[in-house]
Amino acid sequence: MNTLMVNNKDVKIAWHLFDAKTEVLGRLSTKAAILLMGKNKVNYTPHIDQGDGVIIINAEKIKITGNKLVQKNYKKFSGYPGGLSIEPMEHLLKRKPTDILRHSIKGMLPKNRLGRLMIRRLKIYAGDKHPHEAQLAVKKEKKEKKKESK
Repeated sequence: MNTLMVNNKDVKIAWHLFDAKTEVLGRLSTKAAILLMGKNKVNYTPHIDQGDGVIIINAEKIKITGNKLVQKNYKKFSGYPGGLSIEPMEHLLKRKPTDILRHSIKGMLPKNRLGRLMIRRLKIYAGDKHPHEAQLAVKKEKKEKKKESK
């Protein structure tokens, strides 16, 4: 029996749609990163970009647990002396709600050329409308936990 190695020409990209208003930030980020890398596929090959596309809507309504809104800070450095700017998560969520999700998902992807290719297939929108109707994205619902009664 031979080992099957996937080529770039064998890759078929599917699209997945997530609604962020029912999801927690970290949980949604891990789901999206797994789909972007293609780790959900049976023939996963680490050196081939075979991941799917991800569309996330309602990014402004994402749930954030704990005290992260007040305590977590995002830093940017311009490279010049005194060029460090620090912004709390609460302000960034109001100003650019899509950046929090993009930063979280990008941190879970590989830090190389493949990671830069994967992040291109991530589309995040603050509202509930998106221009990607032609991709026929499969809507991913949050699975409800079943409560067992005795």
